[in-house]
Amino acid sequence: MKPRDILMLLALAAIWGSSFLFLRIGAPALGPIVLIEVRVALATLALFVFAWVGRHRVRILHKWWQYLVLGAANAALPFTLIATAELHLDSGLAAILNATTPLFTAVVAWAWAKEPLTTGKVLGVVLGIAGVAVLVGGWGSGGASLYAAAGCSLAAALSYGVAGVFSARAFRGEKPMDMAIGQQFAAALWLLPLSFFALPAAPPSGLIVAVVLVLAVVCTAAAYLLYFALIQSVGALRTLIVTFLVPAFAVLWGAVGLGEPVSVRMLVGLAVILSSVALVVSGSAPRHRARQDPDQAAPQTPVS
Repeated sequence: MKPRDILMLLALAAIWGSSFLFLRIGAPALGPIVLIEVRVALATLALFVFAWVGRHRVRILHKWWQYLVLGAANAALPFTLIATAELHLDSGLAAILNATTPLFTAVVAWAWAKEPLTTGKVLGVVLGIAGVAVLVGGWGSGGASLYAAAGCSLAAALSYGVAGVFSARAFRGEKPMDMAIGQQFAAALWLLPLSFFALPAAPPSGLIVAVVLVLAVVCTAAAYLLYFALIQSVGALRTLIVTFLVPAFAVLWGAVGLGEPVSVRMLVGLAVILSSVALVVSGSAPRHRARQDPDQAAPQTPVS
């Protein structure tokens, strides 16, 4: 990887890691459903503008029901679950739990697509379970709300895993920009009717408006463009390195921005989970090409 690629990778990880911080700030003020509805709607508009500037002709209606599924599984549901989790969970912890996505993807691919579970993948899943146990066990008397929040974070990771397997089967040959626009637009459609029943009691402050704008334009729309540029430059497999960097940045932003504590148990849990992800990814590596045609559908990396 060239220095420019490394800088892009670090920038993407920092942006996606910061999204957990912004969710932690925005969710209590707007509620998870309204926060995510505004986020994905604004992200859709921003992506349409980016497509227009780049003279890209958007094509999504030919796979309308597939995009509805992808929008639900890869955006509306996991985004809302993570925002719900962060009503009770520190942003760093939520990000670490979200890093289990490749583990769920491996299990879903085995159960649905009959992709074999190699020894490395099995060890990775087992080690990942141990990492989650280390984190969850550290809460002690944290109460049912904290365990429910952890369950929401893990359910979001499972949803990302389902979306990853589905997109690999349903979107072969689709342009990455179309996939980004299609899933965000579909997510906005799913959440729009629900948001009318979850409107906040008070109008948002200037800080919350700024948080939502950054979430939509920077952490979603612009981050997708950076992600696709990385795939084009270094290939899909190397771009997966971002999976290991996002939780580290999220822990850093949470500690600096919100004063969230960083315990030894938390760092151990992070190390164990990332080690498990490394085992799963290495077990899948032979099935991927080193480089990916930028005109082909990109792998679905979770965006919190």
